[in-house]
Order: sequence, then C-alpha cells, then structure tokens
Amino acid sequence: MSAASRSAWVNPQLDLHLTHAAAQVIFMLSSPPRILSINAARRRSIAVGAKSQQTGLFKEPLAGPVLIDANGLPGDEIINRRFHGGPDQAVYLYSQEDIDWWAEQLQREIDPGFFGENLTISHWWSEVRVGDRLQVGDLLMEVTAPRVPCAVMAARVGNPAFVKQFIKACRGGAYVRVLHAGPLSVGDSLEVARVQVDHPTVDEIFRYWHAKTPNADFLRRTLAAPIAIILREALEKRLPDAEAATGQLPGL
Repeated sequence: MSAASRSAWVNPQLDLHLTHAAAQVIFMLSSPPRILSINAARRRSIAVGAKSQQTGLFKEPLAGPVLIDANGLPGDEIINRRFHGGPDQAVYLYSQEDIDWWAEQLQREIDPGFFGENLTISHWWSEVRVGDRLQVGDLLMEVTAPRVPCAVMAARVGNPAFVKQFIKACRGGAYVRVLHAGPLSVGDSLEVARVQVDHPTVDEIFRYWHAKTPNADFLRRTLAAPIAIILREALEKRLPDAEAATGQLPGL
C-alpha cells in the first residue's frame, strides 16, 4: 500500500458517526498529553526462565513523522498475536509519568519504549476510559483495553516477581485501535474526546481482570463498551459464572 493510500485509510468495520457527534465531549485540556517518543521493535530473543523466546518487546525510538494505520506502526513486529497486536490493539500507550514512577521503584534508568509501548506520552488525562478518542490531525485512535503483564515483561525487567508488582501498581497503560490513519511526530499534542461517560476506565478493567471476585454488572458494562476483541472473548467466557455469583468488586 502506498503512503498516499495509507494516509487516506479508514477502517470500514468501525462506525465513525460519533466522531463529530454533538454528544461527543472534547476535553480542552490546559496541558494536553504530548508525544515524547514513537517506538517500534524488530524481533529478538529473550531468556524467559530456562527457555529462549522471540519477542517484540524491545522497542526503539523511530525518527521523523511516522504514519500509523490499523496495523499499528511500520516495522513493528508482533510475535505473540494471541495476546498482542491486531486491529483492536494496534498501538500501545504508556506515560512518562509512569516510567518515572517505575524508575524510582526499580532504582534504575528507564528509556522510552522499555515497557513495550509504541507511544510514550507525557501524562494521562483524567480517568482514561474505553472509547476515549485521541486525535492528531488525520490520525484518530480509540482506547480499547489495558495491557496485561506477562512473563516476558518480567524477564525484561529481570525479576520473575515483576508481574505481581505491575498488577499491584495498577499502571497498565492503554491499547488503542486506529479509526483513521495519519502521521504522528514527536512533540505532537493529543486532542482527547470522550464519547461515552459510562464506559469503564482502563484501570477498572485492569483491576477486574486480576480480581478473583466476579461482578456480572461490571462485566456487562464492560462488554457494552468498544473493548478489544481479545479482551471481549475472554470476558464473555467469564460472564456465565459471574451471573451465577453474587459477589461485587469494591469500587466498581
């Protein structure tokens, strides 16, 4: 696909009628999130326990404007597509605020891309929700899910217990799908729009995913939101047991 045709690409499977709908809330942020680094990775090996695995976790900054489309970033290799990548998880965002927090916790320097994020942003906006839309010029993205930590991430950090530490911290970042392709550059600011105030936050989903107490009401609310298909399939499997139970997750 040529650069010209990619820049005009629109995902035909997604309803874009809400893009400029009156119901959409535009957040006029005094300090909008800025793009600090745009990162992609080629596959490489990493030792996970006693085994060697291929991973695309080792992201490196890209130079110049980067054209982002439904497949994510050009040249960014996704290895385990059972859990990562795909149109609904095309781009992963993490904030410099979270990176700085982890640098203090881990007592080490952490460069942009360390957590496998494609876009390192300056900070998060208030209550990041599934369905929130991020726009820079022609590029339009939609939040779909939090990131679920794995053993490869723990191996990257060099601590098998890091998955539990990551879960406890509840700093999972956010995946987005690309509704309309467009170029992105370091220094760009994100215009944030909220289409639906009732959608769950990514932090709520992150906490529920790792909780042992079922909550059918929260599951139904989450399934009504435009979540990533990988997350949807997993939560749909949990729903029957949750409907049979009466437990509630505190705070949801």
